[in-house]
Order: sequence, then C-alpha cells, then structure tokens
Amino acid sequence: MSVKIRLKRFGKVHAPEFRVVVTDSRAKRDGRVIEEIGRYVPTMHPSLIEIDSDRAQYWLSVGAQPSDQLFKLLTLTGDWAKFKGEKDAKSTVKAPEAKVKFERDTAKKSVLLPKTEKKAAPAAEAEAAAEPAADEA
Repeated sequence: MSVKIRLKRFGKVHAPEFRVVVTDSRAKRDGRVIEEIGRYVPTMHPSLIEIDSDRAQYWLSVGAQPSDQLFKLLTLTGDWAKFKGEKDAKSTVKAPEAKVKFERDTAKKSVLLPKTEKKAAPAAEAEAAAEPAADEA
C-alpha cells in the first residue's frame, strides 16, 4: 500500500478549508483517511497552517509521499528540512494577528438607547400616569 500525505477539502463553495491527512494513494480526495495530522486555511490573512510536526516526521520516515501542495506547506513549516536532516530548519509561517477589540467612539452620539434608559423610560411614564389617577381619587 502506498501512502500519501495530502489535503482533504472542507468548507463552503468559495471558502475552502483543508485538513492535512495521511491516506492510501488509491483513496478518493475526500475519502477514508488513516490519520489527520493538521489543517490549512488559505482564506485567512496570513494563511493558517497547523501541522503536527512529530506525526509528519513519522509518516515521512516510513515512506509516505507528500503531494505537491503539501510539499510546499512542509517546506514553509520546516518539516521537510528536518526530514532531510538540515540542522538549521525553522518554520517561516507567520502567525495570524490577534483581532483588535472594538472600541466605541465616545465623541459620536449613539442612535440606539442603552437598555437601562429604555427600561427607565417606561417606568417613568407609568409613574406619571399613576399620579394623575391618584389626584382624581
């Protein structure tokens, strides 16, 4: 059985996500797999590449052949250089930046009333309506 390391496609029509899988070379692209060793999301900026280095090294050492796309990902993560025995192998993958927390501009007036003001306004109206009723009695 010849084993390949390749990408298995997930996601929507124009939003692909891939899992890095080890599979029999005769299996379908999205068919049965032996093991999932990572994931790749090309739509994020920068692309998200997560590969379990130990498992990738193991499968490469027992003869699994990476696909062309995965070969490029393995060179980015430094796993291919480790497999070939280079001592200065390192990952060149950029980590995605953390999202900046949204801060409301206090100089602008809000169009929506906060919930506390909405609840306070009907209570004030109810009190105002109750006072004239008390005067009539």
